[in-house]
Amino acid sequence: MPDIDALKAEAKRILDEGVVEMVIGFRAGDTPLHPQPAFFKTAEEVDALVYDPLCQNNLAAYLTRFPKTQKIGMLVRGCENRSVNALVFEGRHPREALYLIGVPCEGIIDWRRIVENTGEEVISVVEQSGGAILVESKAGSFTFEKSALLHESCSRCIHPNPLSADVVIGEARPEGDPALARKEVADFAALPMEERNAWFRQEAERCIRCYACREACPMCYCEECFVDHISPRWTESGATPAGMQGWHIVRAFHQTGRCTSCGACERACPMDIKMTYLTEKLNEDMRQKYSFEAGMDAVTPPPFSTITLDDKSRFVI
Repeated sequence: MPDIDALKAEAKRILDEGVVEMVIGFRAGDTPLHPQPAFFKTAEEVDALVYDPLCQNNLAAYLTRFPKTQKIGMLVRGCENRSVNALVFEGRHPREALYLIGVPCEGIIDWRRIVENTGEEVISVVEQSGGAILVESKAGSFTFEKSALLHESCSRCIHPNPLSADVVIGEARPEGDPALARKEVADFAALPMEERNAWFRQEAERCIRCYACREACPMCYCEECFVDHISPRWTESGATPAGMQGWHIVRAFHQTGRCTSCGACERACPMDIKMTYLTEKLNEDMRQKYSFEAGMDAVTPPPFSTITLDDKSRFVI
């Protein structure tokens, strides 16, 4: 559990000293289950800062919405730091204009799992020492082990610690087991093609094309998304099976070598669609074929961002 007083003190310091013009963090939301992103511009505003396991958003998604000249402070977990690294490499914001306050991550709670057990009228959620989560709702008091509430993307996390933060507040977390973290996706990839196709069609059919996944993803920052492009039209825009599947397939390929496995897309999805099977499989291909993981630094180019005359063009017939 992060030291909220230490986080506030550091955020206030960099604002007071003019190191940054704004700090991106979280404040309390309309309900106890949904802290919301916040943009603090004065030390006084930082008093409203909150940081707990229910903070769902990948804050790096907001980096591309501000001028590159603006000096920005940001609270970053391991996946957010890697997203920032990927964005810095792609030229979306200069690293020298950023101040990253790193927080070793113990995992994000899936609020849906709380609601499934307590009902929607939650009054408070408190993380106790030892990792227990105490939930007060109109249905009564409930205590859960934190591990039982973690979002699936966090249970697969390998790199919980910030890699290149300017300061880190909190003790480093142990790295995840790569074999265990990748087992679920590997098991799915080993299924017969017919079963995988059936699963994909079923998941895609539940999509309502709200594009919450796109809005939550830090790497989806195109001024005009391919699904919004009219001429030429790259995919069907209606709620048809082909349009649904095309959206998820093309978006996944656009993330190849760029996705940091933060899970923000799944957490934002109102239909709880498990499309990270696609991005995680492509991430695994990047690891196996190119020994590359997105965002591990801000200087190594993703494999699909480079081309040489010596590249093997297996796709050419």
